[in-house]
Amino acid sequence: MPLDWTDDQQETYDAFHDAVNMAPKELGEWLGTDDSQSVGVTREGESEAVGHQSGDRIVEVKRTKKDDLTEDDLDHMQTVVGYVHRHLAQGPDGSARDTPWRYSLMNWGHDPCKDDDVDCS
Repeated sequence: MPLDWTDDQQETYDAFHDAVNMAPKELGEWLGTDDSQSVGVTREGESEAVGHQSGDRIVEVKRTKKDDLTEDDLDHMQTVVGYVHRHLAQGPDGSARDTPWRYSLMNWGHDPCKDDDVDCS
């Protein structure tokens, strides 16, 4: 059943697309790297980190037409926005280029090196 797109849902949709600055193909390729799989928290009994699982879901959501998104998709989009905003505030001192902080954010669809205010020299 299509969503009615309340103001709150539209705000979530817009915030998600602002927070996720990696294209689906780019994110999918990143998720296949050793660096991607080297970071994150893994739930007990699972072999894949939470952020890596989220990245797979983000690829799916970004490839879904807006009219085909579900409440569950919007819930995940809100989770992604919260994660990205919280973790951007915790950046490293110095270059972020080869840090677990950057790798973790990339698993969640945000490459901080694309931001003007992040040092990735």
